[in-house]
Amino acid sequence: MSGLRDLHVSARRTLSARHLTARAVRGASGPGGQNVNKVATRIELTLDLEAAVEDLGAGAPARIRMRWPRRLDANGQLIIRCDRTRKRGRNLEIALDRMEEILREALAPPPPARRTTRPSAGSKRRRVDDKRKRSQTKQLRKRPNDD
Repeated sequence: MSGLRDLHVSARRTLSARHLTARAVRGASGPGGQNVNKVATRIELTLDLEAAVEDLGAGAPARIRMRWPRRLDANGQLIIRCDRTRKRGRNLEIALDRMEEILREALAPPPPARRTTRPSAGSKRRRVDDKRKRSQTKQLRKRPNDD
């Protein structure tokens, strides 16, 4: 299908359009009334992860598989479906944009691990004071002893 373009995944990486396949499918569930049943406007955009290793890098397919297992088909290809509008070309653009976002997110470096810190003396003191106040409140709710 024409209209495919290279995807700019990061400042240094571009995914070639040759790794993408787009198919127009009939019976979309989006807007269009009866037109939906007659015209193939839904787009299924497929990315062959194994072929895209040369553009994305060696670790990218594994990260994509872990992050989006439900978007993979039986052959391990990443599939994006779009039936948001009545226009096939616009649905293709939306699907390409979504694919770009998914790939950017997958290739982004993970956030740094959180360094564990000890609670400050003030926070410990406040916690103990709150516990003491809570304990006193609950003690006052008890029935008084007649001893």
